[in-house]
Amino acid sequence: MSSRPDILCIGAMLWDVIGRAPQCMTQGADVPGRIRHLPGGVALNVAIAIARWGMAPAVLSAVGRDPEGEALIAEAERMGVLTAWLTRETGLPTDCYMAIEDSQGLIAAIADVHGLEKAGDAILAPLAADLAGWSGPVVLDGNLTETLLASIIRGPALMNADLRIVPASPGKADRLRPLIAAGRGCFYLNRIEAEIIAGRKGPDAASAAEAVIALGAARVVVTDGPCPAADAAQGEETLIETPPSVTIARVTGAGDCFLAAHLAAELRKMPRKAALRQAVQAAAAHVSGKDPS
Repeated sequence: MSSRPDILCIGAMLWDVIGRAPQCMTQGADVPGRIRHLPGGVALNVAIAIARWGMAPAVLSAVGRDPEGEALIAEAERMGVLTAWLTRETGLPTDCYMAIEDSQGLIAAIADVHGLEKAGDAILAPLAADLAGWSGPVVLDGNLTETLLASIIRGPALMNADLRIVPASPGKADRLRPLIAAGRGCFYLNRIEAEIIAGRKGPDAASAAEAVIALGAARVVVTDGPCPAADAAQGEETLIETPPSVTIARVTGAGDCFLAAHLAAELRKMPRKAALRQAVQAAAAHVSGKDPS
């Protein structure tokens, strides 16, 4: 078995297929551009980004026993991610995410995570074996089913873990609503996701974060694209930090880079303000096409 990891990332590990056009697109547009195949999924994206900060992350996920799965595992390991605890027996092909981006950002995306959903709690089996008693940081990905997320946050396996929870997309933000009242973990949301959970709109990231805190969350970090990000926590001052202005080269994965940089900073005992600053700078570097770490 591989050496013990520093961080567990639980959720989607798949191939990203990203098509990007250099101009603004409208519905039905058929334009030239670039299409890239990249390792992806929230859990894997965060793990890859965390590895760049000098730590040893492991992914708990489901990957098919197909050529795409073998290639994905090899690439993840090459990028510093530990894969020894993956579930492989879903009987389904390796999951996939497809997105279209233009010069203004994301146009549309589809996530096919049927393998992960079918695997269910089988991906958690290592928590009762090699990784039993885990008390370190854990990133939970909203691609997991609502039932599985609820069982994780209420069950004994990760009772003492430092939970970092991310919805994966606005369409899956509702899955996190039952977890808010548990008062555990730090939630990483964009403003739209925070507004969905809170059930109301806000003028900025700070108000959106505070609305989720009012529902019982212990801590909420909210991003808002090029606008200020916010870190709100029960009984503490809400902090904001404005990202540097950059030219958009890509958008998929920016939130995962933000989370990884923020977690890396906090594991190094950096103050909340400094951690938020490192996170927005890392996300901006990713959007500009640079290596953020």
